[in-house]
Amino acid sequence: MGEQFAWSGSGLLASFEGSSLSVSLNDASENQFTVILDGQLQPKLEAQSGEHDYVLASSLEAGPHTLELYRRTEASCGVTQFPGLDFGDGGMLLPPPPAATRRIEVIGDSITCGYGNEGASATCSFSADTENHYSTYGAIAARELGAELVTVCWSGKGIIYNYGDDKTDPLPALYDRTLPGDSSSAYDFSLVPDAVVINLSTNDYSTDDDPAAAVFEQAYVDFLRHLRSKYPDTWIIGTVGPMLGDPDLSTARAGIAAAVGVLEQEGDTKVRSWEMNISNDAPGCDYHPSVDTHAAMADALIQELRSTLGWQ
Repeated sequence: MGEQFAWSGSGLLASFEGSSLSVSLNDASENQFTVILDGQLQPKLEAQSGEHDYVLASSLEAGPHTLELYRRTEASCGVTQFPGLDFGDGGMLLPPPPAATRRIEVIGDSITCGYGNEGASATCSFSADTENHYSTYGAIAARELGAELVTVCWSGKGIIYNYGDDKTDPLPALYDRTLPGDSSSAYDFSLVPDAVVINLSTNDYSTDDDPAAAVFEQAYVDFLRHLRSKYPDTWIIGTVGPMLGDPDLSTARAGIAAAVGVLEQEGDTKVRSWEMNISNDAPGCDYHPSVDTHAAMADALIQELRSTLGWQ
């Protein structure tokens, strides 16, 4: 049947020999994918509902090639199944490229997913055509730092309150799942990141019915402790941005800092809060960060990770 995946940025990496390249996908809706062949960005793949074969290349030169295929669209757009690849007559799969020695994980909401980052203005609303995870701050930073990236995000999710004060399955409730819509799918946490970056709380403070400071702080503390139980020696960095303005921004930052302080008092030496001071100018759809804003966010995150982890 093939592996299934749904989180933003999830996909596959393959080395192969062959004269052509096709991928088979069984898609729940109409997800879109970034395609990179031999290190060169190709036109995006727009999947159709159901199982179909998609030709990605033909008349390839003899010798080894590499394919990278990543979801541009987020988990709320449905699950994708991967039945396999075809390399033409005589083609074959080769051993995979060496894994990156660095790994980062980014946890967030619509900002981290790339909601509307390719939108022309703030007046457009959500669509698969305007969401591109490959151009998000986390993906850009990971490429610049030579790190493998795991992204866990879902638009509208918060630490305890989702957008519009909904409290059903905030992001921490989905975090342990390989497929976020399937409560029986359990991630094994065998791939340990060097750093986890949490960019949540924009939705917690999205309406007038904000959580009480103590309630938000305790929920954040609980999530930090859960992450620490999974990753005993990983840096955990809490931040928020760049859609909130004051007073909500200062309130969220204070709550994050307070939660981090609780773990520090418990003896945790690898947890910190970080203020992402990026302006959300010239936004994309529904006032979400544009591709240019994501690039600025990536620069700030790269600096933060290099400073905290000692990376060059």
